[in-house]
Amino acid sequence: MRKNADKSHEDSLPLTSPGNHQNLSLNPNVPSSHKPAFAPNSTLAKLRNTDGLGPSTLSIIEEAERRGIPWRRMDENCKILLGYGKIQQLIRATITGKTSCIGVETVDDKYETKNILAAAGIPVAEGFVCNTVEELQDVVIKLGWPVVTKPLNANHGKGVAINVRDLDIAKEAFAYAQNYSPEVMVEKYIEGEDHRILVIHGKFVAASHRKPAHIIGDGKSTVQQLIDEINQQPERGHGHEAALTRITVDCDTDKQLQKKNYDLDSVPAEGETVVLKSTANLSTGGTAVDITDDVHSGNRFIAERVAALLGMDLCGIDVIAPDLKSPMAENGGAVIEVNAAPGFRMHLAPSEGKPRNVASAVVDMLYPPPSESRIPIFAVTGTNGKTTTTRLLAHIVQSCGYFPGYTTTDGIYIGGHQVIVGDCSGPSSASTVLADPMVDFAVLETARGGLLRSGLAFDYCDAAVLTNIAADHLGLKNINTLEEMAEVKAAVVRSVKQTGWAVFNAEDQNCVNVSKTVDCNVGYFSLDGQNKLIRQHIANGGLAATVEEGQVVIHHQNQRTSIAGVEEIPLTLNGTSKCMTANILAAAAVVFSYGFTAEQIHAALMSFIPGPEFTPGRMNYFQIRDFSVLVDYAHNPHGLREMQDYLTHIKANRKVGIIAGVGDRRDSDIVELAEIAGSMFDHIIVRQEHSLRGRELSEMHNLMVSGIERAGRNISYELIPDEKEAIAHALETAQSGDYIVALSDNYTDVINIIHDYQH
Repeated sequence: MRKNADKSHEDSLPLTSPGNHQNLSLNPNVPSSHKPAFAPNSTLAKLRNTDGLGPSTLSIIEEAERRGIPWRRMDENCKILLGYGKIQQLIRATITGKTSCIGVETVDDKYETKNILAAAGIPVAEGFVCNTVEELQDVVIKLGWPVVTKPLNANHGKGVAINVRDLDIAKEAFAYAQNYSPEVMVEKYIEGEDHRILVIHGKFVAASHRKPAHIIGDGKSTVQQLIDEINQQPERGHGHEAALTRITVDCDTDKQLQKKNYDLDSVPAEGETVVLKSTANLSTGGTAVDITDDVHSGNRFIAERVAALLGMDLCGIDVIAPDLKSPMAENGGAVIEVNAAPGFRMHLAPSEGKPRNVASAVVDMLYPPPSESRIPIFAVTGTNGKTTTTRLLAHIVQSCGYFPGYTTTDGIYIGGHQVIVGDCSGPSSASTVLADPMVDFAVLETARGGLLRSGLAFDYCDAAVLTNIAADHLGLKNINTLEEMAEVKAAVVRSVKQTGWAVFNAEDQNCVNVSKTVDCNVGYFSLDGQNKLIRQHIANGGLAATVEEGQVVIHHQNQRTSIAGVEEIPLTLNGTSKCMTANILAAAAVVFSYGFTAEQIHAALMSFIPGPEFTPGRMNYFQIRDFSVLVDYAHNPHGLREMQDYLTHIKANRKVGIIAGVGDRRDSDIVELAEIAGSMFDHIIVRQEHSLRGRELSEMHNLMVSGIERAGRNISYELIPDEKEAIAHALETAQSGDYIVALSDNYTDVINIIHDYQH
């Protein structure tokens, strides 16, 4: 499909923004993105030429950026994703996702193109396809001299010979063309100048008069010296890295010089023009003059009709004619070729004339104003509660008719289906969701690790929530205090667009501190309806979600909206789980700020049932014969205290905890977690995480036992490092009326063991 694409080495360097290209040229008339950015022979220059984005692609990207359209490079070649999710558009060089495959295949076949256009009354050069020298001889007899020979399938003027006037040269040109294609097009030579017309979305956009690479003598310098002098011009670079391409000496150059009995050491007379190439392609060192405003309306119509006849949304039409000011029907001009993925350099930065922002027409075609290029994005960060809040937000969104994609610490979900398993709370996973063509709403859990490694996958989001800041992962990546951790998490809420909403935990001072640094609308949530900040915020007409008289309520603009009774919402476990209630408040504030109604929020909360389906690994309850099991992810002191509060509502013969420390946490964090466990359970089974993360097993056991003993309750404990064995042992030894709490991030295996035991 791309064989005949008139394009540059359009892509491979993994750029994140076209703004990385610096303007180092001395020519103020050449746009910065089309000037060489590095010394010609430097390693960086070579890398940019072979792997960098070409000027045509860059021009589209830059135009997209000007309009606030996000973009992303999808592979090492030149495929670029514009926009997000369901309203994304793809380009590869100047081929778009809307470009017809049949159209490209048609224009790739020069003979088929010629026949279609001729049948429709478009002026074309008469010609035939030859496979052998014998066929060549027959064709030139039919056409008469002079002729043009060119490969049936090629680009950039490769293998083309023009104005061929005798059989010996024709045979040589035929062999030259067969280096690029076994089939060779032989056409009647049309007298005139070389022109390129660009048509985008059915409309004439720009036109150029192309001139072959040439030098002008000064009466002193040799041909080679004049070529070298031209190649030193700042606007010329290797390949397609600059507005113009450096002139290379090849067999075509030699043949052009031989016509004048010249070689590279010849000295042209002052003012003498010496043509160095048989074609006017910019890729061979040619130049271009903008003639957009001079093209006759009849020729514009022909160009637009050519694009329509061939089914091309974007194409470059090559015309040979004395000029384009007068109709081709009158001056003998003809369409000689149509190109898919035409290069934009000659229009963006012509050697003479007005530069044309042709990329604007491409972006208009892909995203006709005022169409959107983005899908809504909710981002969730904090220490605890992120995953459940993310899941709840996605459930609300989906229940309101959207098709969401969301990321969590246990996987990527598209439309409620898990498509990737694993910790997917980083920017790579977020990018996967944003690039999914089925997704029309993104909800992205955004954890500390991904932020520190790679930042965010988006430039801004519509709403974000900061659930809390607690002691977890401190001492890692040079983050040693809660204030420093808050600053890391703050990157998420600071990415909310100016008209969007950032929602904060009013009971967490670090969250409150961050709320004062954002440049968007601010909302708060709190379990305490009398929280001083909440009351003041409500009095000022601000957005706040809280609990009042047993009801989840939202205040905004001095209006009080009741959502549901806390105890009737399934996720609160009859109102006994404060942490789940806090997650509900956070999610309700976010969706209310976005515009979801109280009725929509209420209906979604009522259908969000805690358990393996909606909240896998979070407060999953199982009744087994005469004892109970709860599976949860609480893995740090803050989360364990939330569990401790919940267990105060539970009556049990024994409360048994299956706990583990995490090896890369500080000694004090590991001991504290075990101490909390020692204060809330009657019996503890100490297991081990999948990886010791740099510690010895004996060291972990010593720290955990130290913490349990520090609780001062003289409770029993067992050390069973393997998690599956620990779970199975707890189930086998459970006593009537026991309440077993299995704290695990490997919830799938744990739940499977429980299900097996139930049966």
